[in-house]
Amino acid sequence: MEVNSLSGMRTALVHHWLVTYRGGERALEALSDLFPSADLFTLVYERSQMSASLKRHHLRSSFLQRLPRPSRWYPYYLPLFPLATERMDLTGYDLVISSDAATMKGVRVSPHAVHICYCYTPMRYIWSESAASSHAVGPIRRLALRTVRTYLREWDYQAAQRVTHFVAISEAVKKRIHDAYGRKSAVIYPPVDTERFVVSPLNQTAQGFFLFVSQLVPYKRADLLIEAFNRCGRPLLVIGDGPERRRLQERAKPNIQFLGPQPQHTVIEAMQQCRAFVFAGEEDFGIVMGEAQACGRPVIALGRGGAREIVEDGTTGILFEEQSADSLLDGLERFQRIRFDASTIRASALKFARPRFLREFAGWLNQMIRGTTELEGEQEGILTPSSCL
Repeated sequence: MEVNSLSGMRTALVHHWLVTYRGGERALEALSDLFPSADLFTLVYERSQMSASLKRHHLRSSFLQRLPRPSRWYPYYLPLFPLATERMDLTGYDLVISSDAATMKGVRVSPHAVHICYCYTPMRYIWSESAASSHAVGPIRRLALRTVRTYLREWDYQAAQRVTHFVAISEAVKKRIHDAYGRKSAVIYPPVDTERFVVSPLNQTAQGFFLFVSQLVPYKRADLLIEAFNRCGRPLLVIGDGPERRRLQERAKPNIQFLGPQPQHTVIEAMQQCRAFVFAGEEDFGIVMGEAQACGRPVIALGRGGAREIVEDGTTGILFEEQSADSLLDGLERFQRIRFDASTIRASALKFARPRFLREFAGWLNQMIRGTTELEGEQEGILTPSSCL
């Protein structure tokens, strides 16, 4: 699919960083399909982690790319993010779409430009008290965050006021945007790849293990999974890597197996075969939960954040109430008493499919552009829902 920019508008796509390939990068990839001729801006990047479709764009980065080991050390450059963002020159563009969980909503654009921010969440470490005070952040980094947090919050708030329109990835993020920035936002769920993540064509019955796929960072709360499965003794398979991995492995009993990062085909196979996918963090949306459901597997998740918008309790999975090992174990016991239907779970995931995302974003953007620029009627180059399928 290829669609030109609206009414000949010169368009830029802006993303916080391109150093991994996770949910945000998949959403950006879908946006890039709507705007294949758009230039792409980011703070730092690692080309080996970029998809082929993103590599086709003309890429520009900030001065952070010239600092030591930018793709690994970029979190430590957080105090420089506002400066790096504002130095990126987007004044030549008519339409700017920022795909953002950091500072890219603050890029400087021309007064006549329309700036749409597709927001994954306001910056976690400056707006979330629990994230900023996490023990796993480390004492030095916590001290550094306390030093710059007030400044970053003030800057981020002012940057958010320069955005023309916000789009949130979930109702949970919509509330955070309002709480942090005082801004209204539409909700368009990010795309789930329901064409690759499918129910096993071999009609395999579920194996005995439970599955967790994630970057191993503090807010994902893998520590609660380790505690709960240590206590219940059920087999748990962990796919992913991150700064928490060593600490988690040291705590895990033999029933918990860490596979590290795995290619997508291995992740899909594990999702197709697991008894259920488990998640104890509070997610902004949780594409990985949608992927597991697209494979026909139930999800056992904390009933907060995006999980409440993905999992139908008792039908497509289990939502446990408290962010604790005890509550997770209660959820596992409830799971044992319910029979889940793979086709029902799969059908639920289809409402997050990629064509739906393209159709909704294009339709919403048409309305906003018309309202902002006072365009009337259909014009050549306008995105249409049929062109996004």
